[in-house]
Amino acid sequence: MKLLDIGEVAKQSGTKPSTLRYYEDKGLIQSLSRNGLRRQYGPMVLEQLALIALGKQGGFSLDEIGAMFGPEGQPEIARTELDARADEIQRQAQRLEALSEMMRHVATCPASNHMECDKFRRLLRLATRIQRRGGTPKGKS
Repeated sequence: MKLLDIGEVAKQSGTKPSTLRYYEDKGLIQSLSRNGLRRQYGPMVLEQLALIALGKQGGFSLDEIGAMFGPEGQPEIARTELDARADEIQRQAQRLEALSEMMRHVATCPASNHMECDKFRRLLRLATRIQRRGGTPKGKS
């Protein structure tokens, strides 16, 4: 097995060496040896870093991501947890879609004052309802 120097891992993964050291301190990744003062990692670390990046994009904390790795660094992800997170991402996407529609309308609305525009006021009420309900427009779940 060819070991990867911390610099090579940083280059291939796009992760700063300081972040790699931090992830190692948090127990997310593990160096296998040292070459002088430079940490050496197994090739599996690149997949682990990709999973960490994906987890972060999905809104998981580093502690939650750490709990998704088994003792050998292999992913052990609870599917129900992923399903719940996917639902939250869907709700967030719906909120962002409503916000995008409102902003596009504001950018092109011919009304001199947006508060006098019926469509803008409808979009504003919709955004308020979505916010109160936690993200899902009525009839879209």
